[in-house]
Amino acid sequence: MANSMASIQQGRIRVLKQASGPSIDREKLKGPVVYWMFRDQRLRDNWALIHAVDQANKANVPVAIAFNLFDSFLGAKARHLGFMLRGLQKLHQNLQGMSLNIPFFLFQGEALDTIPNFLKECGASLLVTDFSPLREVKNWKETITERLEDSVSVHEVDAHNVVPIWVASDKLEYSAKTIRGKINKLLPEYLIDFPTLGPSKRKWPNLHHFIDWDKLIADVVRKGAEVPEIAWCEPGEDAAMEVLMGSKNGFLTARLKNYSMDRNNPLKPKALSGLSPYLHFGQIAAQRCALEARKVRTLSPQGVDTFLEELIVRRELADNFCFYQPHYDSLQGAWEWARKTLMDHASDKREHTYTMQQLEKAQTADPLWNASQLEMVHYGKMHGFMRMYWAKKILEWTSGPTEALAIAITLNDKYEIDGRDPNGYVGCMWSICGVHDQGWRERPVFGKIRYMNYAGCKRKFDVDGYIAYVKRLAGESKKRKAEI
Repeated sequence: MANSMASIQQGRIRVLKQASGPSIDREKLKGPVVYWMFRDQRLRDNWALIHAVDQANKANVPVAIAFNLFDSFLGAKARHLGFMLRGLQKLHQNLQGMSLNIPFFLFQGEALDTIPNFLKECGASLLVTDFSPLREVKNWKETITERLEDSVSVHEVDAHNVVPIWVASDKLEYSAKTIRGKINKLLPEYLIDFPTLGPSKRKWPNLHHFIDWDKLIADVVRKGAEVPEIAWCEPGEDAAMEVLMGSKNGFLTARLKNYSMDRNNPLKPKALSGLSPYLHFGQIAAQRCALEARKVRTLSPQGVDTFLEELIVRRELADNFCFYQPHYDSLQGAWEWARKTLMDHASDKREHTYTMQQLEKAQTADPLWNASQLEMVHYGKMHGFMRMYWAKKILEWTSGPTEALAIAITLNDKYEIDGRDPNGYVGCMWSICGVHDQGWRERPVFGKIRYMNYAGCKRKFDVDGYIAYVKRLAGESKKRKAEI
């Protein structure tokens, strides 16, 4: 077993199902290898794909990539599905031009049916799949694994995190402080250069599988038109590398020096990396971002260190929470102290209460909050500092923490280009339920949950400037929508 996984660290792979009998030995592997791509939608720097090709080549069998398109994954609309499919279209084109001898199959419908059916049809002996801590994906994998024949093995590869989630920690971590040391200790072993992805030795019988991308994209954009696509963010692996390393305006090449100083200022969005859409859809590897950042550390040590803290420690803390806490998106998932303080103050009198519809339409008495909501609706990305204020105000203005959390997650997942993500769930849980935080001075409604208000924001940045900036953004967005 160890030898067959020598080209990729063993800790990166979890065997979800071992084929019965000796068929797992590479000499006995008879059928093809199928890589079910889901969370890590890229050809470069992809440990799952590297592992799939490596296993196929060792057994001298062909390998294919399979992707299943759900009609609506957790409420995804045109904004999310359009970005994802345009990225996959480029991936498919690149794959055909790279002579890797690997076909790309796109299925529509329920993965619970399409993936097992495809494995049966092609007589596969190994399924390699991406890692995701989300409940729905875990459930699909369990069901698919049960439906596969005994002769098929299933390997799950964490190609999303620098340190694989189950290696970094075997339990739910309390905070960044408790996981940071564990991750940093393992970085020398896991933060390494990627091997070059070589071609599959055995060709798949039919390499060129036609996909009508234009029709597919037009369909999802029409169906999900309620939340239209965004223009500022071009999808795909090449675009992601341009944002990271581009000579004109790349994050590490042109904008890094202002990151640690300006990243919490909502009026300076260019200070942020701009990588979150690409990281969310797996169009770039966090490990690649970290490797490139380390190369330029002498230019801005503080900038790189702050970036690596966000990119590795904070992101992996979010995955840790969703992986080890099944109630990652409900009050049940909060620490006991937070649950108690929130329930103690659930019936406190609120100065304002708003419905979900009023909040969605930015119809509150707080112009700053309205601006943050409109930034998310029209731009597809609310500034990180404003996301905290935005969520905490929802707690203040709704009937209680359960409703507040449900509304925050619903709006975040509907409008944020990087919604439906562990970072989003943990961001809402931090703001409303105090996860990965500590108790603060007790006050009405919030209890001991950290408090934020308008006056505090005014001390930090030019609130009026931010409101004016969002009005311009919203105006441009409405104009573009009318033109379309």
